[in-house]
Amino acid sequence: MPILIVGVNHKTAPVAIREKVSFSPDAMTRALHSARQVVQESVILSTCNRTEIYAVCPPQQSVQSVVAWLAQWHSLPVSQLQPYLYLHQDEAAVRHTLRVACGLDSLVLGEPQILGQLKSALQVATEQAVTGNHLNRLMQHAFSTAKKVRTQTSIGANPISVAFAAVSLAKQIFSQLEKQTALLIGAGETIELVGKHLATNKIGHVLVANRSVDKAQKLAAEYGGKGISLQELADHLPKADIVISSTASPVPILGKGTVERALKIRKHRPMFMVDIAVPRDIEQEVAELDDVYLYTVDDLQSVIEENLQSRRAAAEQAEGMVGTETSNFMAWLRAQDHMDTIREYRARTEQTRQETLDKALALLHHGKTPEEALQFLAHTLSNKLSHDATQAMHHAARNGDHALLAHARALFNLSTTDTND
Repeated sequence: MPILIVGVNHKTAPVAIREKVSFSPDAMTRALHSARQVVQESVILSTCNRTEIYAVCPPQQSVQSVVAWLAQWHSLPVSQLQPYLYLHQDEAAVRHTLRVACGLDSLVLGEPQILGQLKSALQVATEQAVTGNHLNRLMQHAFSTAKKVRTQTSIGANPISVAFAAVSLAKQIFSQLEKQTALLIGAGETIELVGKHLATNKIGHVLVANRSVDKAQKLAAEYGGKGISLQELADHLPKADIVISSTASPVPILGKGTVERALKIRKHRPMFMVDIAVPRDIEQEVAELDDVYLYTVDDLQSVIEENLQSRRAAAEQAEGMVGTETSNFMAWLRAQDHMDTIREYRARTEQTRQETLDKALALLHHGKTPEEALQFLAHTLSNKLSHDATQAMHHAARNGDHALLAHARALFNLSTTDTND
């Protein structure tokens, strides 16, 4: 069964395209079941920087059918999507999966968040019973490879992430954060990291807004801040010097009008805003307002680039490990193609053993001595088990089939030198 990946990421598509093909958590279950129309197994990974479909397709199904499904699901013409897509099959798909799990394909080289996101994607797919032997094995292999890379290299030694980059940029806008108020929208892993980096830099005050007020209050309490609901955003926005948003909302949470009103109340004191979400949480028209500095995940690239140097040597080492582990998985995959042969051989051997044992037991019941029964068992079993192979080697010898004879020597662990040579 061919393994394939169809996707877009931060390197192939701008945020305007990535947000059009993202899958919201609420739609993921329906999407996975819909994908079964064209694939046999599937896992869908959808983050702010990538949307990827990991699939096992029946032999008669084409890669383009998966592309067509993706476009249809998002009500997009294939022609609009095609220029931004990448397609990986078999060994290239395995290598890509391992690189993604290890953070080698991330916007921030070596970032650990993607591993958790990949595990979550697999969990959702497994719960919906849309995975099978191939994808389950591939994902587990990717997770173990990522663990090796994380423990055996220094790729994760420095705290570099989108969250880190966002806070670093805030420090460039406001030289000191002690007197600033930060409004964090969302309560997921990225926002948690933002909060930690802000706390490290001694942020003055923190507000956390989330659909679940309980989650917002719990996260805000870690930094001595206040949790609010999304409905209260407009009331608290004027207090915010820094706004960093990362939710899974399918539509913008902050519009131009809301921000404009907040600026008037602030008497046009500048606001720094970072929209990490895909689809975007903040309307792009907000960037047109004076006194607003609005950045998206794509704008963080230059900040991140400055922090990558220490990870590049480790990444080279990690790439070598990924190559080895890709080869290991491909060996397992090739073995699966021949498992029927192995199972058939073992079944035939078991049948021969049982038939011979039954005859030996019958001899005992008819008065033969145990020694005679054992002699019969050993002689008959060895003859039957070696018969087919012996016949094939005789045939190969008569026909000069040296390749088959060489394979026979390897298969049966015989000496490598023929005594007749």
